[in-house]
Amino acid sequence: MRSTLRSRSSWLSVLGAAPLVALTLLLGACGGGGGGGGSGGAGTTSSSTSSSGSTVTNTSPTPEALAANAVRVTIDAGVSNVPNMPFVSITICAPGTGNCQTIDHVLVDTGSWGVRIFASQLPASVSLPQQKDGAGNLVAECMQFFDGYTWGAVKLADLQIAGEKAASLPVQVIDPGYASVPADCAAVGAARNTPATLQANGILGIGVFKHDCGAACVQQALPATYYGCAGSTCTSIPLAETYQVANPVPYFTTDNNGSMLSLPTVSGGAPSVTGQLVFGIGTQSNNALGNAQVIGVSASNGTFTTVQNGTTYNHSILDSGSTGLFFQTSSMAACPSPNSAYYCPSSTQQLSATIEGLNGTTSAVNFSVGNATSIAQSYRGDAALPLLAGPAFVASTVFDWGLPFFYGRNVYAAIEQQATPGGTGPYVAY
Repeated sequence: MRSTLRSRSSWLSVLGAAPLVALTLLLGACGGGGGGGGSGGAGTTSSSTSSSGSTVTNTSPTPEALAANAVRVTIDAGVSNVPNMPFVSITICAPGTGNCQTIDHVLVDTGSWGVRIFASQLPASVSLPQQKDGAGNLVAECMQFFDGYTWGAVKLADLQIAGEKAASLPVQVIDPGYASVPADCAAVGAARNTPATLQANGILGIGVFKHDCGAACVQQALPATYYGCAGSTCTSIPLAETYQVANPVPYFTTDNNGSMLSLPTVSGGAPSVTGQLVFGIGTQSNNALGNAQVIGVSASNGTFTTVQNGTTYNHSILDSGSTGLFFQTSSMAACPSPNSAYYCPSSTQQLSATIEGLNGTTSAVNFSVGNATSIAQSYRGDAALPLLAGPAFVASTVFDWGLPFFYGRNVYAAIEQQATPGGTGPYVAY
C-alpha cells in the first residue's frame, strides 16, 4: 500500500489501495497460488488442497521463540478475505497511563510511514490527546491512497509492539465523524474509513522514512493532506515534521534503525502463513544484515530502478502492503473482467529482472507469474498467493514489488538518517 504524501508526481498518484480493490474482485472466486523464492524467511505455512485434489504442503523451519524485538506476523483470511496481507497486533495506550487497547490484524506496510487505527476500536478508557501544531491548531489528516483516503484526527499515543515502545507517537485515528471531511480530501476517491473498506484494522507503516509527508508539508500547506481544525471546519496547513504522523521504529529506545520482515517460502497456495517482523538492523543476533544485498533508494521518495524484459521502471518499491507484483508489460495479457487487474498468461511464466540501487548495487531477481483465473479456480480460500501479478493501476514507470516478493526472504528497510551495518539509511535490502 503506497502513500502518496511523499511526492505529488503522477507516478506516485497511481499507487496505494488500488491492488486491494482489485483483489476483492478476484476473491469472489479464488484462493491461493504458487511460487515464491529467495532465501531466509523463518516461519510456518499450512497445507492446502487444490480443486484437482492434489495436496501441496509448504514446509519451513519451526519458528523460534520470539525475542523482545520481534512480533509474529500472520497472513490469513484477515478482515475481508483478501490474500497476501501480512498482519500483526499492536497495543495503543493513552500516553503515560496503563489504559491500553490491543488491536489485531493491523497491516504491516513497508510502502508507507506511520500508524493508523480506527476511533471505533478504542474504548473510552483509551482517551488520546489530539496533536496541536506550533500555533495551537488541532491537527487532522487526509491520508491519500490511489483511489481513496483515510480521514481523522492526529493524536498522541504510547505504542507497544513486541517488547518495543514509542512514547507520545503521533498517529492517525481514522474517524469519518471527526469534524467535516474537507472537499479536497473527499475528492481523492473512496473513503477507506472503516476496517471493511480499508481491509485491515489499521496500518503499521514501517518504510524507510520517519514521517509520512516530510519536508514537503513543512514548506507549504498541501491540499488534501494536513489540516488545522476548529469545530467542524478544517483548513489546510503546513506542518513541521515533529507534528506529523510518524513511523514508530525510529522512536523506539533500542532497535530503532530499521526492520526486517521474514516470511517463509510458499510453494502453492497456503491457507495461512506465519513469519516474524524483527525490529533493528544489526542490533541483535536475530536481525544481522549478513550477506543481504543493500539497495540504495531515493532520499525523497524511497524508490529504486527495476529493469525487466528490456523495460526500465525507475520508480520501483518493495511494498509489503501490496497484494501482488504490479507492473505494466506487453508480454502478458491481462485477465478478462472482473479480474483485469491481474495477468493471465497461458502458462506460468518464469521471469527475471534486475534491481538497481542508487548506490550502484545491482541484483538479479527471478520470479514467477501465474494465470490469475486458473489460480482462482484451483485454490480457494487460501491467504498466500505467490504467483499473483498484474498491471493493476500502476503507471508505466512503476514496479511495485508487493508481498509475493517477500515470501522466502528476509527483507530489510533501513530508516533515513539512521546508522546500520549496511550504511546510513534510507535503503532496502534482501
